Amino acid sequence: MTSLCSRPAEALKGDISIPGDKSISHRALILGASAVGETRISGLLEGEDVLATAAALRCLGAGVERGDDGVWHVHGRGVGGFDEPATVLEMGNSGTAARLLIGMVASHPFTSFFTGDASLRARPMKRIIEPLAKIGADFRAHQGGRLPLAVAGARAPIPITYALPVASAQVKSAILLAGLNTPGLTTVVEAQPTRDHSELMLRHFGAEVTVETAPRGGRVISLAGHPEIAGQDIVVPGDPSSAAFPLVAALVVADSRLTLRRVGVNPLRAGLLDCLREMGAGLTMSEARRVGGEPVADLSIEAGPLKGVDVPASRAPTMIDEYPILAVAAACAEGVSRMHGLGELRVKESDRLSAIAEGLVRAGVKVETDADSLIVHGGGRPPPGGCTIETNLDHRIAMASLVLGMTSKEPVVIDDAGPIDTSFPGFVALMNDLGARIGAVAP
Repeated sequence: MTSLCSRPAEALKGDISIPGDKSISHRALILGASAVGETRISGLLEGEDVLATAAALRCLGAGVERGDDGVWHVHGRGVGGFDEPATVLEMGNSGTAARLLIGMVASHPFTSFFTGDASLRARPMKRIIEPLAKIGADFRAHQGGRLPLAVAGARAPIPITYALPVASAQVKSAILLAGLNTPGLTTVVEAQPTRDHSELMLRHFGAEVTVETAPRGGRVISLAGHPEIAGQDIVVPGDPSSAAFPLVAALVVADSRLTLRRVGVNPLRAGLLDCLREMGAGLTMSEARRVGGEPVADLSIEAGPLKGVDVPASRAPTMIDEYPILAVAAACAEGVSRMHGLGELRVKESDRLSAIAEGLVRAGVKVETDADSLIVHGGGRPPPGGCTIETNLDHRIAMASLVLGMTSKEPVVIDDAGPIDTSFPGFVALMNDLGARIGAVAP
């Protein structure tokens, strides 16, 4: 484990680009491998999670290579064309890689095996096992439906209509990817709209996807099976979940001013931006445009006073990964911030809700939690800090804690910085270039 110490920073200033969107990077690789011909991907996130997807696709028979110019080349096998893997598919820490790829192979007539690190092996897979079993796949998993897991893909997959019991873009995407190699119409009904990267990219590759409004504001997404999808050129926008960390750091470190270029601003991922505006953040958006079907823009932010905010449960699907860093902003704001609908955080890379609360308490912030809510009592000034926070193999807890140290009165130490590379390689160097003071723990 690599411990790091984040010391109070004077100001953060710069004009930067953020690594590629992790969710889009996974999907670009998977659909490129499922298409006919070559897909060229620029801006792919080269973090450990995405590299696990690339390695698994090679085991399934696709050609996946990185060019010297940084462009990734994927030589697809066509829908239904994957080979039975000769080895166990290692997913590392990536729930997205595991769930999407399990969905993809569930409609292929062979057996494959999935595993991951200790954190991933503790995460629930029943939520994808249930709908994929209805399609015809058979599963053997550890107790509680967890990895390691064996998938015997359906030999005659059956199209289904499935209502998501919990809002989850990963479960939705797993079903749609299984539907690619399933005859007829595969349909997912979601009561709350979740991020729609899969729908947008499926269309970009040539699949027939329809989206209709469901009763009470949800959505009905249908995919026609066995499409002829062809390789595409993809430009991956900057990841809004990664952008969240320098954005909030610039808000809470006095005299800071940053511009972040070409960040994804998909409305179904923009919940954090809405929250920050409600808190009074000096946040502006410019150069709005579309790249590969995805909306992107340049974001500019500057430090200033913040006020507490009430975040409704309905916003959770649009920012489920951003609550750790929003909680840091709330700790620095004036007044109480209440965040609801956070039950899903208890089954992320860690029990993220408990981890957020524990870290803030150690830093001297008053916090309350229940089953799915977080209440942060901000003092309108830097938190005390002066603590060590356990990251629990969770990259977002690690980065949020380092940002907390940038604005606290006393340094904040994290016990393990290793997980950061799963989603934001180069995070520490980038933040230090902007003016942060992150380094080794003093002996």
